[in-house]
Amino acid sequence: MGVYVKDSGWASRRGTAFIGMVVLHIFLIWGLKSGFAMKVIDTLAPPIVTEIIEEKKDDDTPPPPPPPQLERPPVEVPPPVIDISTPVETNTTALSNVTDKPLPPAPPPVKVVEAPKNIVPAGLRKGATQPDSEEYYPPSSKRLGEQGVVIVKSCLDDKGKLSEATVQTSSNFPKLDEAAIKYAKALRYASATENGKPIADCFAFRVRFQLKD
Repeated sequence: MGVYVKDSGWASRRGTAFIGMVVLHIFLIWGLKSGFAMKVIDTLAPPIVTEIIEEKKDDDTPPPPPPPQLERPPVEVPPPVIDISTPVETNTTALSNVTDKPLPPAPPPVKVVEAPKNIVPAGLRKGATQPDSEEYYPPSSKRLGEQGVVIVKSCLDDKGKLSEATVQTSSNFPKLDEAAIKYAKALRYASATENGKPIADCFAFRVRFQLKD
């Protein structure tokens, strides 16, 4: 029968290590709860502080100077040489050719045909009683305030009778122009004569239509 001998030294060392581990765990738990462990860690290894430094761009750098401009030397243009000398001809026939040629004949004089003095133009008959233009003034024109002057052209045949009466210059009022033609047809005319014989002729006269106060 074998005998078991217990090693008391190994047991005491194992118990001491166990107690030490328990004490260490208790100390760590207390340090975490009280913040002591964080202070120790901060003291041993302080936190790394990072700063972002922006690189400053130098915007005040002046631009590069422009390239130097090369000045071109002025181009001198020599003044033109004008020769105003003309050759002198000693022997010329210009004057002799002009004087030797005969002059062209002068044109015949223009004959001025004067009208014979024994022609009497047509016109109104003198001494005859003529109608008054007021009698031919249209009443509608008077109400509208129309007034003016009409130049009438009257033509007589070779017998002294009125062949045509037309408006040469209008008064700008059609009713007054028509009234002037009627008035011209009512007048008494004297025919034109040549050497005492009646001939056809035309003449113009004015017919005035004017409002009276």
